[in-house]
Amino acid sequence: MRQLIRDFVEIVADTLPISEPIYEFGSFRVLGQEGFADLRPLFPGKKYVGCDIREGCGVDAKLDMHDIDLPPSFVGTVLSFDTLEHVEYPHKALEEMHRILKPGGIAVISSVLRFQIHDIPCDFWRFTPEGFKVLLRPFVKSFVGSAGNKSFPHTVVGVGVKDTSISFDRFSEKYKEWHMRYGPKAGRV
Repeated sequence: MRQLIRDFVEIVADTLPISEPIYEFGSFRVLGQEGFADLRPLFPGKKYVGCDIREGCGVDAKLDMHDIDLPPSFVGTVLSFDTLEHVEYPHKALEEMHRILKPGGIAVISSVLRFQIHDIPCDFWRFTPEGFKVLLRPFVKSFVGSAGNKSFPHTVVGVGVKDTSISFDRFSEKYKEWHMRYGPKAGRV
């Protein structure tokens, strides 16, 4: 977990209508990040399920993003941070996220663009902001942003919602502050 992603999750938790249960995909916490990468404290009192393709620290359920073993319209919020680059079929993963979300549900994603190859377990992809817009097409409304240099950002973030009545106004204000903090002059974080 990178600090800018944790800061982004704090903005999401503070400004968007997060409903339960929350399912985080890619929740496995690597050595040295056991406490820092735990996002549960950012959603106090909410049912939170950490999911990954492997068992370990932070993982409550072993689930494959290509075929999520959950019924349709079961999840309130889906989170997946810096995980999609490790998913062989990211379009399928986003379709599955959309399928398991309740009406009014929210999916929040991030990925690296300008970042070294990191083989945990495999590293397949890099996403541009336009790529995230394509991945979020199944949602009725979406937001895509980035951090770093506009022409070659180090990080891409996105939010997809299944309800047009959800407003991004408060979120957008806080996102702008985040974007400035982690903008081109901040370097890679």
